[in-house]
Amino acid sequence: MDVGFIGLGVMGQPMALNLARAGTALTVWNRTASRSEPLRAAGAEVAAGPAEVLERARVVFLMLADGAAIDSVLGRGTPDFAANVARRTIVHMGTTSPDYSHGLEADVRAAGGGYVEAPVSGSRGPAEAGQLVAMLAGERTAVESVRPLLRPMCRETFLCGPAPNALLMKLAVNLFLITMVTGLTEAFHFADRHGLDRERFLAVLDAGPMASGVSRMKAPKLLARDFDVQAAALDVLKNNRLIFEAAREAGLASPLLDVCHSLFGETVALGHGGSDMVAVLHAIEARTERADPAPRLGTRT
Repeated sequence: MDVGFIGLGVMGQPMALNLARAGTALTVWNRTASRSEPLRAAGAEVAAGPAEVLERARVVFLMLADGAAIDSVLGRGTPDFAANVARRTIVHMGTTSPDYSHGLEADVRAAGGGYVEAPVSGSRGPAEAGQLVAMLAGERTAVESVRPLLRPMCRETFLCGPAPNALLMKLAVNLFLITMVTGLTEAFHFADRHGLDRERFLAVLDAGPMASGVSRMKAPKLLARDFDVQAAALDVLKNNRLIFEAAREAGLASPLLDVCHSLFGETVALGHGGSDMVAVLHAIEARTERADPAPRLGTRT
């Protein structure tokens, strides 16, 4: 089966490389052409534009930043859209609002194409190792045709029912991730500013019940103040907004998420949007620096 992959960013490039190295007949395109060169070296065909990918492939993976980018490469809203998607299966692997995905599915299917939501859980490291977790939603026939193609990229896949359930599942997972990493970062800041041995703090954490794959990935970055991107703070802020909007639309409270929303907004405003999500440390440190002395909890003012 001829397969296309559009969007070779922090996540998309290693995902597509795993497909190519597994022997998939792959055609790729990325707006920044230099991102395609490792794929060419791995045996993939590099297209001149997204229309060429859509012309050649029967299954097209999209790992793009937002709905506007997806609409642009598919020609949605133009006379070319129907020809681009007809008799093809479009696999949306990025993170957009569930409502956007639901509308895109309707348009693709009306034009004679298939549609699968396949957002993934994991950052750059798991993407490079082929250890992502995919959540799948859509018409069952389309989902089952795509599922085997995910094996080089994902260690597990989960069926979530009709779209947009996969994106809702991804947002629920990301809510936990965002609050967990923010909590880890605040705990590190607390230990650091109390003069504790930071390595020992992380060793205690790693030996206890709160240790996880995420803490073992992010804690060393905090220790080294290594903000090299695995999951960018700007992308986390975007995800935070999507979860916030989905929560409000359903009439749900999201108190922990709301605090994180503010902190990641401050992180981006401080100029760290392109850094890893542990750069939320900068926002926490900035709040500490401008904090006024406060009375102890439980004391009268």
